[in-house]
Amino acid sequence: MTRARLTWNGDAVLRGTHAGAVRGLRLGTEHVLQVSRERVPIEEGTLERSGTATVDEDELRGAVAYDTPYAVRQHEEMDYRHDAGRTSKFLELPMAEEADTVGEIIAAEMRRALR
Repeated sequence: MTRARLTWNGDAVLRGTHAGAVRGLRLGTEHVLQVSRERVPIEEGTLERSGTATVDEDELRGAVAYDTPYAVRQHEEMDYRHDAGRTSKFLELPMAEEADTVGEIIAAEMRRALR
């Protein structure tokens, strides 16, 4: 009878998957930010430049935000006229449309961390 010895490094696996999830979440939020920047109503570029992507590594939560006094109004006002390709809901739509891609980015980084 042949026996094999297996050592389980659970703590290392958990650290690796967490690190991979953080990397994936960071890349995913940056992806959504980029897609949304392509739709932000643009006059002088201030709103577009105010966009940020952040990650809470402990909670594994990501956020994309635009920080100007008029960002919410530009996002919500469906009657505003915008240049071609620029639109209201410039963040909400990419968040929904890119959800599968963000999930794939996170999964890929977690797999990479386990190699």
